Amino acid sequence: MSLFQALYLVAAALFILALKWMSAPATARRGVFAGEVGMLLAVVGTLMRHEVVNYQWIVAGLLVGAAIGVPLAILMPMTHVPQRTAISQACGALASALIGTAEYYRLHPSGFIMSALAVEILLGFLTFTASLMAFGKLNEILPSRPITYKGQNYVNLVLFVIAVGIAVALVLHPEQAGLFPVFVALALTFGVLLIIPIGGADMPTVIALLNSYAGLSASAMGFALDNKLLIIAGALDGSSGLILSIIMCRAMNRSFTNVLFGAFGQLQTAAASGEVRPVRSASAEEAASILEDARSVVVIPGYGMAVAQAQHKIRELHDILVKKGVEVRFAIHPVAGRMPGHMNVLLAEADVPYDKLIEMEDINADMGMTDVALIVGANDIVNPAAQNDPTSPIAGMPILDAYKARTVMIIKRGMSAGFAGIDNELYYMPNTLMLFGDAKSFVAGLVKEIGAGGHG
Repeated sequence: MSLFQALYLVAAALFILALKWMSAPATARRGVFAGEVGMLLAVVGTLMRHEVVNYQWIVAGLLVGAAIGVPLAILMPMTHVPQRTAISQACGALASALIGTAEYYRLHPSGFIMSALAVEILLGFLTFTASLMAFGKLNEILPSRPITYKGQNYVNLVLFVIAVGIAVALVLHPEQAGLFPVFVALALTFGVLLIIPIGGADMPTVIALLNSYAGLSASAMGFALDNKLLIIAGALDGSSGLILSIIMCRAMNRSFTNVLFGAFGQLQTAAASGEVRPVRSASAEEAASILEDARSVVVIPGYGMAVAQAQHKIRELHDILVKKGVEVRFAIHPVAGRMPGHMNVLLAEADVPYDKLIEMEDINADMGMTDVALIVGANDIVNPAAQNDPTSPIAGMPILDAYKARTVMIIKRGMSAGFAGIDNELYYMPNTLMLFGDAKSFVAGLVKEIGAGGHG
C-alpha cells in the first residue's frame, strides 16, 4: 500500500467517525475535529497522488479559501448558521459542477465516464442555485412564503426531463458540444424553480436534501475522476443528508413530494367571524413568581429565541432556577428553528448542559407532570391543532405536548401566526399565559425578578 492510499484509508475512517460522533451533542466537537483532520489528509493524499504542475496555484487557492472561510466562521452569528450552511453547500456544489465542466471540455468522454460527469454536473449546478435560493429565503432577501403559479410542477418536470434527455444525448454523442451549455442552463434554472414554491417552514428539510444532492454530485465526481475517497465521502454525505431528510419529514408527518411540491406555508385565511378570543397575559414579575414556585420547568425553544439571540439569557434563567431547587430541562423538537439541530447549536453556544437537552419522544411523556412549560419563540411545534384538527395544514405533525403542563407560558412579541400561517390554539387555553415582549429582554426581566427574591 502506497502512502497516499494509506492517507485515503485513514481519511475515510475519520469521515465515518465524524458522522458518528456528530450525531450526539456530547461528542460533536470531536466529530468536527475528526472531519477536519480527515479532509486535511485527503488533500495531502491527493496532492501526493497527482503530479502538481504549479504549487503556487495550490497555495493561492488555500489562501483565498482561508481568507473567506475564517471570517465566516468567526464573524457569523450562531443565529445565521442555517444561512452559512446553505452558502457552504452552494460553494461545494459549484466546485463539483465546475470540475465536471472542465473534465467534459478537456476529454469529451463517452460511456460510463460521461454518465458520471452528467450526474455530477446536473446535481452540482442545480444544488448551487437551489442553495442560493434557500439562503435568500432564510435571510429574508426573498419572500419566505411559497411563490407559485399555475402548472408550476409540470413546468419543472418538463425542464428536468429535457435536461436528462440532453444528458443522455451527450453520453451517446459527447462531441455535440453545443448541447452542453443548454444542459448547464437547464440545471441552473431547475435549481431556482425547485426552491421558490417551497415555504420557509420546510427550509430545514430542504437544507438536508440539498446536502444530499451535493454529496451525490461529489460521489459522481469520484467515479469520473477514479478517486475512491471522493466516492466514499460523497456517498456518506449523500446518504446522511437523505436519512436526515427522511427524519425531518417524519417529524412533520409529511412526505418528500408534499415538501417539494406542496407549497406549504401559504398564509391561511381565517373565517371572518368577528369573534375576538380572549387571552391571558402576565408580567415578568408574575411569571417569575410562578417559576419560583415550580418544581419542574421545561423550556421549549424555537426560532424566536434565535432571532432575539436569547440563548444566553435562557442559560442565566436555567442557572438561577436550578440554584433555587427547580428542575429545568429543554425540550427539543426535530424541526425547531430553520435547520436540523438549530436549537441544539444555539443552546450549546450558551453552555447549556448536554444532558438537559431532551428530544421530543423522550420528554412528551413527562409533560403532564410538568409544572411550567416555558415556550420561547416556538409556534407550530406546540400547536394542539396538529392533534385536534384533522383539517389543519399541520394535522398529524408530531408536536411537543406543552399544553399538558399545569401552566404554559409563551414568550412572544404578538399573536402572529407561525410558518404554517395558522392560529395557535395553545394561546387561548385556560392554563396558558402570554408573556408579550422581546424574548431576550423578557427573560432578562425574569432573571432580574427571580434574583431579587420576594416571590413565592
